[in-house]
Amino acid sequence: MTHPASPLSAAGTLAVVGGRVVTGTGHTLENGTVIVTDGVIAAVGGPDTPVPDGAATVDATGTWVLPGFVEAHGHLGVHEDGEGWSGNDTNEATGPDGSHLRALDAIDIEDIAFRDALRGGVTTVVVKPGSANPIGGRTVAIKTWGGRTVDEQVLAADVSVKSALGENPKRVYGDRKQAPATRLGVAASLRQAFTAAQDYRAAREHAAAEGKPFTRDLGKETLAAVLDGELLWDQHCHRHDDIATAIRLAEEFGYHLVVNHGTEGHKIADVLAEKDIPVIFGPMLTSRSKVELRDRAIGSLAVIAGAGVRVAITTDHPVVPIEHLRLQAILAVDEGLPAETALAALTANPAAMLRLEERVGALEPGRDGDVVLWSGDPLATGSRVLRAYIQGREVLTPAESGTRVVERGERFAR
Repeated sequence: MTHPASPLSAAGTLAVVGGRVVTGTGHTLENGTVIVTDGVIAAVGGPDTPVPDGAATVDATGTWVLPGFVEAHGHLGVHEDGEGWSGNDTNEATGPDGSHLRALDAIDIEDIAFRDALRGGVTTVVVKPGSANPIGGRTVAIKTWGGRTVDEQVLAADVSVKSALGENPKRVYGDRKQAPATRLGVAASLRQAFTAAQDYRAAREHAAAEGKPFTRDLGKETLAAVLDGELLWDQHCHRHDDIATAIRLAEEFGYHLVVNHGTEGHKIADVLAEKDIPVIFGPMLTSRSKVELRDRAIGSLAVIAGAGVRVAITTDHPVVPIEHLRLQAILAVDEGLPAETALAALTANPAAMLRLEERVGALEPGRDGDVVLWSGDPLATGSRVLRAYIQGREVLTPAESGTRVVERGERFAR
């Protein structure tokens, strides 16, 4: 496939040789080789894989070589670490329908959490608006480092729309004595928004057929794209009854649903599996800070996955720091999640469920050269990231005190 030009794409060839290559597609290659040319993986194989002349070769002997992890649900850059209110642009909670909003417009790529992401092996993150509103706005998938501006780190500008059911919107608007203040009110607001989008789409099509001018509405354009299947619907919901409402609405309007959080998904795991609805599970390292989290348990992920549901794992950063994404996977394995499923939940699964699998989530020819070298098994607590590459460029490199991020000034010769 042809990848869009990007300042991240490395001119030339990178060869990572001699490591234990875990591809993310179910294969492990001892003494493996990964070749990245012009930012794209050109070959993955064993020790006999030819290394092109002139390639920059990295000896990965004794390390584990994996695809960069994918954080499927985070707020990096829109809720900046250590910046207080001035760095928190997660929720535009001035109205329940934020379908016209885009997370991309609020991302600060100098958020220190992006450096933490690299140290945790995370090279892609889907940044989402918050969960105060029934409709929060458009999400965006970006690389976690390397551009002069956030636009140069964008992997996919049109991924999904974030929506929320349950306590959050009920509390935010209920406290103001404003609709929607109940679960039935939140569901009704979503139903009204989609009905209006259906009418808008029909009027737009009619105007086009008649050759007449048409006044555009940014929010309804977004919801029409959801109805047309161009955007996914990322539904924040914890309780099993909220998950059931999410399914009901998705089936009523025919859009593609991805359950976010799903901490009571184990109670209806068979329903989720039957309807082939994926779950981005977590965060796990939190207290039961609200009623809808009272049945939160790390072991629930194993039950959901065991039923046949495709699962990913989220930190919901900054709820849980982004560098602890793999720690949550480790804890899930301790609670019964198979190790291969845990690795898939950090790589191939989030890429597939968010339609990013042509670019990230595995070490496979044609995908981006996002390669991370670990000192050992990333599902072992003692392992750490040694090097990280995004589209073939080194963004985390060894240093005397461990590792250091290759800063923008170095990359762009300033």
